[in-house]
Amino acid sequence: MENQTMVTEIILLGFHHLHSMRHLLFSIILVVYCLTISGNFLIIVLVSCCRHLHFPMYFFLTQMSISDILLTTNIAPQMLSIVNHEGGIIVFKACLNQYYFFVAFEISECLLLTVMSYDRYLAICNPLQYNSIMDHAVCIKLIVISWVFSYPGFLIGLFIVVSISQLEFCGPNIIDHFFCDIDPLLTLSCSDTLIIHVEALFLCVIVLIIPFLLIIVSYVYIALTISKIPSSSGKKKAFSTCSSHLTVVSMYYGTLIGIYTVPTHKRSLLTSKILSMFFTVVTPMLNPIIYSLRNNDIREALKKINLYPLINRSILNKF
Repeated sequence: MENQTMVTEIILLGFHHLHSMRHLLFSIILVVYCLTISGNFLIIVLVSCCRHLHFPMYFFLTQMSISDILLTTNIAPQMLSIVNHEGGIIVFKACLNQYYFFVAFEISECLLLTVMSYDRYLAICNPLQYNSIMDHAVCIKLIVISWVFSYPGFLIGLFIVVSISQLEFCGPNIIDHFFCDIDPLLTLSCSDTLIIHVEALFLCVIVLIIPFLLIIVSYVYIALTISKIPSSSGKKKAFSTCSSHLTVVSMYYGTLIGIYTVPTHKRSLLTSKILSMFFTVVTPMLNPIIYSLRNNDIREALKKINLYPLINRSILNKF
């Protein structure tokens, strides 16, 4: 099909109303991005180098760290440029590529969270057989399965990108956002976008709804199992094993649901930008903090590779 696109460049406004405050926002985003890369990379190094971290939970955590690094790197560098210059220009094809990789990394994140919920389900609901069921081979298979099951989502995302590329964009070419998301893109089109909205809805069902329902089912069984534990200390110990994952799931899916299920006319542009910035830039930084700072195994690993003295002990001891 012949490409009917007339717009060759997209102008991203970003946070163009900040003016003198843009330098502060630039500094904050830069610090958050650096912390995201260093924190997630540290998790990968620790789990790879320390044998006492060679457990399923940490193995899945490294996969999450890789996904977080890829997700935030797809958004943050361009976002920094847009904030610094109070706007930016991106080629239309590059805009579509950014959206596609954004979808791809979001899919991998959702499926990894689902796999981790199954790991927590086994650890709490079937602890006696956990080691025999969740061995290294099973971990590898779960990761492979998560990537295999992500292919349908990748294909649907590719269909959406191809469909968008066939739309007629006759101007204007201005998006009041800091990256190329689907709703701002479709508002620029002069063509009928109903089919693409249906494709996007189908993608949301596969990527968001089904994994989220599986996670809910896992935690229903977890909650029932914890409620049967007689002692309060036992309940607290059992809940602590899944509290980090539950916190990340709540942040991640809460933000996604708020963005992609609430109609755009019911929220302001600023709210959309803040929510988008939270799950593309802030959440990838918080994930290693939530999973690691309260974890004694991670602290021991830091001591063994001599990184612990380089980190402020007073900060770590607060967690």
